[in-house]
Amino acid sequence: MTVGGVEVAVVRKAIKNLHLGVYPPNGRVRVATPLAVSDEAVRLAVVGKLGWIKRQRARFVAQPRQSRREMVSGESHYFQGRRYRLRVIKIEGVPKVVRRSNSVLELYVRPESTVKQRDRVLQEWYRQHLRELIPALLEKWQAILGVRADEFGIKKMKTKWGTCNIAARRIWVNLELAKKPASCLEYIVVHELAHLLERNHTERFTSIMDRHLPTWRMSRKELNSEPLANENWSY
Repeated sequence: MTVGGVEVAVVRKAIKNLHLGVYPPNGRVRVATPLAVSDEAVRLAVVGKLGWIKRQRARFVAQPRQSRREMVSGESHYFQGRRYRLRVIKIEGVPKVVRRSNSVLELYVRPESTVKQRDRVLQEWYRQHLRELIPALLEKWQAILGVRADEFGIKKMKTKWGTCNIAARRIWVNLELAKKPASCLEYIVVHELAHLLERNHTERFTSIMDRHLPTWRMSRKELNSEPLANENWSY
C-alpha cells in the first residue's frame, strides 16, 4: 500500500504484534502484521509513524557508501572499524589474506583470479575472524545474562546486523560485522542473546540492555553511521 506518498510492503504473519521497519540502503518500508489486523489499521499505524519513517529514509540517503569494489591494489577495505589499503599479490599457491600492518591488507591470489574469486577469499577471511571472536563473546555474555544459545551462525544479511531464532536458540550474525569496530560486534551479540529473555523490543528489553550494557546506544549509533557496503541490494 501507499501511505502519504510512501510505498509500504505489508506482510501478514501468525504473530501477535505489528512491527514496522525501515531498511537500508534506500529506506524500504516493511510492516509485518498479525493476520487479523485490517488494512485500515495498518494504514493508521503507518500514518502515525510517517515522521519517523521520513527521518530514517533521509538518514540512509545521507549515509556514505563504499564505491564498487574491484579488488585491486590501492583499494580501501575495512576491518574492525579501521580502513586498510589492499595490496594484491599474485601467487601460484593457496589464496589467503594477511594483515601486514595497521594500514595494509595483503591479498594473495592466483594470477588468473577474477574479481569475484578475490572477493570470496577476503569474505572467507572475514568469516574466519568472526568465528574466532564470537565464541568468547557468547561465553562472557551468556554467563552475565543467564541464558544460553545452542548455536550461532554467520551469514550476509541485507536488512539486519543479527537475528535470534528463539525456538531453536540459534543466533545469526551478519558477516559485515567483521568490518565494524569490535564494540559493535559485542553489542549485536548481547542484543541477540537478550532476545532469549525478551522476544520483542519492549521496555523490558531496553531495561535489560541498559542494565548489562549501558553503552549499547553508542555502539548502535556507531554501527549505523559506518559506511554501507556497496551491494546489489534486493528484497
